[in-house]
Amino acid sequence: QVQLVESGGGLVQPGGSLRLSCAASGNIFNVYTMGWYRGAPGKQRELVATITNGGKPDYADSVKGRFTISRDNAKNTMYLQMNSLNPEDTAVYYCNADIATIGLGFNNYWGQGTQVTVSS
Repeated sequence: QVQLVESGGGLVQPGGSLRLSCAASGNIFNVYTMGWYRGAPGKQRELVATITNGGKPDYADSVKGRFTISRDNAKNTMYLQMNSLNPEDTAVYYCNADIATIGLGFNNYWGQGTQVTVSS
C-alpha cells in the first residue's frame, strides 16, 4: 500500500519555469533514494535527477544548471524545480522512489506521471 503521486505539470513557454512535486504515501517506514525520470513520445524513459535520503543530488547532463531536485523528508515529498525550459524537455515526468514498507521489504515504486509541455 504505497503510492507516488506527481503534480505540477502543465504547459509552459520556452524559457519558462515549472515546479513538480511527488508525494509518497501509504505504509511507509522510510523513503530512500528518490528520482525524476521522463519519457518523451516515442522515446525510452530516461533519468532526469535523483536525490538520496541525505539530500545528495545527481543530474543528467541535459538538465544540469537548469533543474534543481529537492525533498522534504518529513512530508515524504520530492520536488523538481525546472527553469529555462525548452521544447526538448517536453515529456511525461515520472516519480521514482526506493521505499521500505512497514512489515514488508524494500521496493522500488513508480508514479503515474505528469505531463510537461514546453511550447510557444
